[in-house]
Amino acid sequence: DPVPPADDVEYDVIVIGAGHAGCEAALAAARLGSRTLLLTMTLDKIAWQPCNPAVGGSAKSQLVHEVDALGGEISKAADACYLHKRLLNASKGP
Repeated sequence: DPVPPADDVEYDVIVIGAGHAGCEAALAAARLGSRTLLLTMTLDKIAWQPCNPAVGGSAKSQLVHEVDALGGEISKAADACYLHKRLLNASKGP
């Protein structure tokens, strides 16, 4: 079980929410040398990507490329748990 932080511990950065964006923020702060605390209410959903199949899709691929260029981990995490790829709406358009 996680141990609650002691009252006398000071942090430079506190990130509330440990979804994939919160994990990226905490990772970036820690890599810069900040004492970082990442808080979540649900331990089994840390870095949870509920929309994993869409991470590389047209809506999020630009964001993923930008975070990846900054040293983030979302692209590596998406690749590690890659489920399937599906082209949506192929019959629409010109």
